[in-house]
Amino acid sequence: MGIIFVCILLITGIFVGEFRIKNRIEQKENGPRDTKLIIIRKYHNRGAVLNWGQNHPHLVAAVSVIFCLIAFICFLFSLGQKGNHLLRVGLSLLLGGAFSNTYDRLKRKYVVDYFSFNVKWKPLRRIVFNLSDFCIMAGALLAAIAAP
Repeated sequence: MGIIFVCILLITGIFVGEFRIKNRIEQKENGPRDTKLIIIRKYHNRGAVLNWGQNHPHLVAAVSVIFCLIAFICFLFSLGQKGNHLLRVGLSLLLGGAFSNTYDRLKRKYVVDYFSFNVKWKPLRRIVFNLSDFCIMAGALLAAIAAP
């Protein structure tokens, strides 16, 4: 399998997987469910990271679209380079997560977040994430490490 195919599969897998998870979370009306490691709960984030910009959802959506376009252009340019598979994988993770959250912002008008860490430190326990958030963070880290 070529690296381009793997990258497209990764982007698509993240987007489709998150789409299904978020739809399932949206259908559930149950309250939070605790496990040893995580708390499953539905949260509608109308802003960006930590609700930044929640009073300006159109601006947050526009910034999200612009960010996706820039990341996609970087990804396309990376395809013309030999080697540097780590950069492509990082950008693929980042794009899969960014496409998912941007889709939510445009279609639902909020991002569906659905889990927190079941820890004693309350500030971290209150933050609600989705898998796309972690794909964006991991992808950005890998891309930064691998950037020429």
